[in-house]
Amino acid sequence: MAWAILVASGILEAVWATALGKSEGFTRLAPSVVFGVALVLSMAGLAYAMRTLPVGTSYAVWVGIGAALTVMYAMATGSESVSVLKIALLVLIVGGVVGLKMAH
Repeated sequence: MAWAILVASGILEAVWATALGKSEGFTRLAPSVVFGVALVLSMAGLAYAMRTLPVGTSYAVWVGIGAALTVMYAMATGSESVSVLKIALLVLIVGGVVGLKMAH
């Protein structure tokens, strides 16, 4: 159960990071609200997962999922350029997350 919550929290990290960018310095209400809700839920899920999973592994998985999804979303929406190198590096991040799960 902790792993499922950790993955969901990582997804929510990508949501709040994207909403933060779209909030334009908290001057836009809807993205600011999405940021706040997603941030609280993401942190709560991370804290819950850390009750049974090692802190280092939990944090690395949470950040890895969030970072990879944030970049993938930005590339999919055209706000960030796509390159073979970026895709290869994202594959390395995802591979590291999967490796941490398998090593646990």
